[in-house]
Amino acid sequence: MGKFLLLFRIPDLRKKIVSVLFLLLVFRVLAAIPIPGIDVSRLADFLNSNQLFGFLNIFSGGGFDNLSIAMLGVGPYITATIIMQLLTLIFPRLKKYYYEEGAAGRAKFNRISRYLTPPLAAIQAYAFLNLLASQQVISHLSFSDLLANVIVITAGSVFLMWIGELISEYKIGNGISLLIFAGIVSRIPQAITSAFASYTPEIISNYLVFAILAIVIIAGVVFVSEGERKIPVSYAKQVRGTKMYGGASSYLPLRVNQAGVIPIIFAISVMLFPQFIAQTFSIFSPSFSLKLTEWVNVFFNDMLLYSLVYFILVFIFTYFYTAVTFDPKEIAKNLQQSGGFIPGVRPGQSTAEVIKRTVSRTTLFGAAFLGLVAVLPNLTKLITGVQIVTIGGTALLIVVAVVLEVLRQIEAQLTMREYEKII
Repeated sequence: MGKFLLLFRIPDLRKKIVSVLFLLLVFRVLAAIPIPGIDVSRLADFLNSNQLFGFLNIFSGGGFDNLSIAMLGVGPYITATIIMQLLTLIFPRLKKYYYEEGAAGRAKFNRISRYLTPPLAAIQAYAFLNLLASQQVISHLSFSDLLANVIVITAGSVFLMWIGELISEYKIGNGISLLIFAGIVSRIPQAITSAFASYTPEIISNYLVFAILAIVIIAGVVFVSEGERKIPVSYAKQVRGTKMYGGASSYLPLRVNQAGVIPIIFAISVMLFPQFIAQTFSIFSPSFSLKLTEWVNVFFNDMLLYSLVYFILVFIFTYFYTAVTFDPKEIAKNLQQSGGFIPGVRPGQSTAEVIKRTVSRTTLFGAAFLGLVAVLPNLTKLITGVQIVTIGGTALLIVVAVVLEVLRQIEAQLTMREYEKII
């Protein structure tokens, strides 16, 4: 509590926090401005029946709820970042930017991601508007109206990306993550209101079970998000000039959840791809499209089968994404160049193999945990019987990760100012 009050006593920190809160307020205002021609009741029914749009609504910060000018949120930027990370497997130069060139290389990498965002936002806006028009959620638009809406939605997404970059510069958390966090938190009052509206004394025990589950799961998410496997590392003594360096011992931290929420994004995209295929076939063969849609609906209505396939996909993609973003050979090379080594292991290839084996073991637990979190809403419904309020696994992971990151950065800011006082 004392540290919290200290934030507002330091003028520089107080200014940063107020600026971040103002930018988040601007984001929420944009998310409340809808595009014209919306049937609100049909939109609500469509979002409740379509899991893909319900999932994307998380990353748009609730922008899909009323088809706001910020309906895409930071989704296009996230997509661009994922594409860039996958391209590091194909283009060695991108991999060099990402792994070897430090802050300057990351800046180039992020700049290319920003360049990719506007065209991706335009494509997504055009596709979503056409899909919503075909479902009669919005009225059919003329070419000029469609073009105007695509430009406005694309501009809204780019503007939010800029707001996210501004927030990051204040070093009070990652800006993109904070925008998603603000959207998730803004929906909590509505969820609580819906829960009380559907309350009946007969199911009070289910609500108690839900509350206990929520507390246990939040504690588990924090525990695993902060969990890491420490590999001991020693540094050889080196003589430079008249001074001796090294001889210290440290450790290499390997996080249990290396991949974050990216595997969940990949898995749900793959699972919901058949819906887009079925809608695409309606152009060529309406009868086959209808039959394919029925098959897809049967699959999604079978909660156990859906949860099992979802869990397996998240498990597989966790290993895949960890392999893409974590290079044991590069880590071993950096250790060797800095004079570090794992006790009892030869530097170079042997060190890389030890790191790879350790990462594989820790990822096993992390992948199982992510898969469990992904199917959490379905498990909550099955156990408690409460349909209105469910523990959203993806949203929970994001909220916990953002809160922990903000706390770490605030702690670093306070520590830095304490050192400045000593100096």
